Amino acid sequence: MDDYIPISLLNDFIFCPYSIYLHNIYMETDEGLYHASPQTLGKVAHETVDNKKYSTKQSDLISFPVYSDKLKLAGVIDIYKIKEKLLIERKYALRKIYRGQLYQIWAQYFCLTEMGYRVDALAFYEISTNKVIAIDIPREKEWKELISFIEKFLNYSPESDFQINDNKCMHCIYSNLCDKSLQENVYG
Repeated sequence: MDDYIPISLLNDFIFCPYSIYLHNIYMETDEGLYHASPQTLGKVAHETVDNKKYSTKQSDLISFPVYSDKLKLAGVIDIYKIKEKLLIERKYALRKIYRGQLYQIWAQYFCLTEMGYRVDALAFYEISTNKVIAIDIPREKEWKELISFIEKFLNYSPESDFQINDNKCMHCIYSNLCDKSLQENVYG
């Protein structure tokens, strides 16, 4: 599965393709160099799922690896409630649901269904407010959109396709370490 795209990169790519490069450069260093409070809160909030302590129910798949041969994607879902046929992606805070987050949960959905699981409902769970936000099941239109996005990901060229977005740069945890932007991030 070396040639499979990690599902988590879909959201990162739509935010800033260059951040994927910077993440790979800095991932072996002290997270204090680049992690801001949103990442720290998200990581702490995600620990119960990552350590499979969120639930002891046999009917809940927690931190479950998934893949799709058709999409060439692989990743880990947060929670799949077998009885309810419900896929849940946990986020610490969701002021708005961005396209990259939708691509992430759609990819997880398509992986699970290709693996033989029936999924009747999708939701984001906002940890900070204890809210469940239902998401429509992706259909043919969303399948095509996701495939188109994956093709864009695979054909991306930083030499010709890179564009600086100051609004995104100011919210990027790597902006202080980035050689493409002079924008400081808001996390100081």
